[in-house]
Amino acid sequence: MFGLPDLTSFDTMLIIPAVMATGAVFMAIQSVLSLVTEAQTQRIVNRRLQFKDRYATHNEAMVELRKSRGLDKDGNLAMSLRWLNQLIVRSGLKFEPARWVAMSAAGALIPAGLTWYYAGGIWTAIPVYILVFLLAPLVVVRHVAGQRAKKLASQLPDALQIVCRSLEAGHPVATAVGLVAREMPDPIGTEFGMTADEVSYGMSLTNAVQRMAERSGDPDVELFAATVRLQEKTGGNLTELLKANTNTIRERQTMRLKVRAASSEGRTSAMILTSAPFLVMGAIHMMRPEFYGNVMHEPLIQYGFAGLFGWMVIGNIVMNKMINFKM
Repeated sequence: MFGLPDLTSFDTMLIIPAVMATGAVFMAIQSVLSLVTEAQTQRIVNRRLQFKDRYATHNEAMVELRKSRGLDKDGNLAMSLRWLNQLIVRSGLKFEPARWVAMSAAGALIPAGLTWYYAGGIWTAIPVYILVFLLAPLVVVRHVAGQRAKKLASQLPDALQIVCRSLEAGHPVATAVGLVAREMPDPIGTEFGMTADEVSYGMSLTNAVQRMAERSGDPDVELFAATVRLQEKTGGNLTELLKANTNTIRERQTMRLKVRAASSEGRTSAMILTSAPFLVMGAIHMMRPEFYGNVMHEPLIQYGFAGLFGWMVIGNIVMNKMINFKM
């Protein structure tokens, strides 16, 4: 009556093969996803170990790992611009300046082309190209460094717990730090692994941990380094100090989460206020292209848009200061 097929016309013998085929497809998809997830986890966890497998000696692998992070063979900053070198090291990205320049040069063509098309004139597009070419890599690296620092800070309490349990079991400090490098994923695994390598090659634990704090740029890691320095100068039970350190870090992270939850309304408002003008302008341009197209070449309109964009940037800076603050 309603155009539905007659179920009685189907062969019941085909139901079992159909169910089996469907199950086989789902099992195949699940197996592929499991393999991809396992391979990705293995790649992340063993990132530092890949250098050991790739090179003949442990020292050579350690040197190459440092160079891939933007450091020299001794583990110091390799560039004259210290702030840029520290940002690259804290991002954890593989230091490939030629590739970064090529990607930035290619990516800057898009905003420059849009500027040339809508604003008109190559002399307007050239400054936009240069600005994006210079600032885009810094913005990306800074964002990656911030995300990496957040992940490292969230992993630090678990890493310190592993160190404490290893020390309680009677292992030396270098072995406890190396255990974190084998058990914890990146970024904390690589950072502790580099620290363990430096301790194994004769560097004191205090200096090695201080270097890890400089590489990570996280205040919680700096607190860990300060605890190790305090124990070296005054003595005491390192395990008890690290346990207290772990509790302090967890409490600080809990407070940060509470502050972030309290400021979520402000962040949402900032996102809406920032995106609304661009969405409205894009919708108007799609429905009525002549609305902006007929006056876009006027200098007054161009200066007005530039002033409005600058005013929006100032507003975003103010809102960012209001909703993001140090604890």
